[in-house]
Amino acid sequence: MTNAINAAPEATLLDLADIQGGILRTYGDGFPKGRNFYLTIRKAEEGRRFVERLLPKITTAARWKDPNREEPLVRTHNPRVKDIVRAEGVPDYPGRVQLMKPKVTINIGFTFLGLLALGVPTRTLRGMPDDFIDGMEARAALLGDDAFLDKRDAVWRKSRGENRVHILLTLYAQQKPDGTACPELDEETETIVRFCAESHGGVVLLDGVGLNNAKWQDLSAVMRKDGDHYWPTNKEHFGLSDGFGDPVFSGQFSGEAEQVRVAGGGKLMPDGSWEPIATGEFLLGYPDEAQEIPGAAMPIAFSRNGTFMAYRKLHEAVGTFHAYIDEQAKRYAAMYAVPHEEAVNTVKAKMVGRWEDGVPLMVAPTYAEWQAFRARLDKARAAKDKAELAKIALQFTNFIYASDPAGAKCPVTSHLRRANPRDTLGPTFDAKGMSQEGSAIINRRRILRRGLPYGQYDPQAPTDDGDHGIIFMAICTNLFRQFEFVQQQWMQYGLDFNAGSDTCPVIGNHFAADDPKLVIAVDPEAGKLPFICDKLPQLVEPRGGDYFFLPSMTALRMLAMGIIDPT
Repeated sequence: MTNAINAAPEATLLDLADIQGGILRTYGDGFPKGRNFYLTIRKAEEGRRFVERLLPKITTAARWKDPNREEPLVRTHNPRVKDIVRAEGVPDYPGRVQLMKPKVTINIGFTFLGLLALGVPTRTLRGMPDDFIDGMEARAALLGDDAFLDKRDAVWRKSRGENRVHILLTLYAQQKPDGTACPELDEETETIVRFCAESHGGVVLLDGVGLNNAKWQDLSAVMRKDGDHYWPTNKEHFGLSDGFGDPVFSGQFSGEAEQVRVAGGGKLMPDGSWEPIATGEFLLGYPDEAQEIPGAAMPIAFSRNGTFMAYRKLHEAVGTFHAYIDEQAKRYAAMYAVPHEEAVNTVKAKMVGRWEDGVPLMVAPTYAEWQAFRARLDKARAAKDKAELAKIALQFTNFIYASDPAGAKCPVTSHLRRANPRDTLGPTFDAKGMSQEGSAIINRRRILRRGLPYGQYDPQAPTDDGDHGIIFMAICTNLFRQFEFVQQQWMQYGLDFNAGSDTCPVIGNHFAADDPKLVIAVDPEAGKLPFICDKLPQLVEPRGGDYFFLPSMTALRMLAMGIIDPT
């Protein structure tokens, strides 16, 4: 099987200025600081006025120029769209938008009851999917959250009546060299607080966030200090690198960027090539992988270019994680006669599916191969070899599991392999029982992952106490088929991976009565026994969240005006 990237079919041309920016962009790279607000609507008219006042501030997916980079203001959106070349040789395209990169991005979402509180007609609301109407709390048993409901932040425990969370505002900000957020974040915060005050009780900013019942949720990338300068990393509080392998769908990127990102991020074709996933898996109003338009509220203009989001606050038990890894590493080192440091890194990698810097186990299955990969990367960086660096970057995402049916390289039940089984669960199999192609099972269960870490702790004395973890946001057009399926069937269960009731070793529920474990398989021909990480502790706990509808700019204008014709 090859991994060639064939010419993709005609791409979808998206109206980027009508789509909220947080859907297409991860924000984390350029906006490492964040702040989330939870609001309730007590007067429909004031709620609509609040949305109207916020409209000019909403960040769209329109392309922007980064003033810190040398790039032309006008860029080709899609090479498949015929370029109009000006005399100076700068390509243009119909509907282009010229914007400068903002200091702070702002996006907005609404719960079902939030839309109801705004006065959206019931003829429109009844077209919303059941999972969104129910909300996350009502589906706690399905998600595996029911054992943790009492541990949620107060803002979610008290989300009832006049304190019901109706609106989610997500702000992402650039940072200053000292690691703090740019001043514009506080300025936008003051504006939101003022808008609420001027609504005369019609829109209320809810508190009850974290251990101190704060008025909002602050976010921050994990920082790396270099002299007096702080640099954001892609780490989370367990010390693992995150943010690789997000799905790539048609129209999301320009042609050149799509060709680079689609390998490993798109859908695997029978010939081993990769193609973008259908737009309708992530944006309403477009055909999905079944060539159907996902069901949504009417009129279609209200739903088109919008989508749904599962918003979750996940607490990380950092002290327990490091203590458990150290304990298992001692056993692993003794069993396989390797140094303790190698054992620590190997156990973590086997749980996650990647080494701590993000290198996939399928690319570097052993500690020695990982070290060789890192040496190759360091050499390319030192030589500023762009061609070699591009090849290396591709290896972080462009891989399949066909050569590893038993999980000797990457455990079948590792977090990475559960989240995106790639070619593991296809409809055809070889003599070893391994799928030889991708399948609709995988393509129809992808989610766009967004979010940032929150909270801080002392890395020299990791602890479970305090308020630290990840704000996780899963974006898709069908919460039940995509987010909920992955959460219930692949994270909180193991039968699809021939692992019985074993859950994800990182984010799964690990109740002692279930004897939770992770089996680290070995090559049957190696003559060694597999290693079992037994008595997995609870490493991640949900601390609240809900389901939100992320409207298009068109729909936001409808909400602000209070004019939505369901016919």
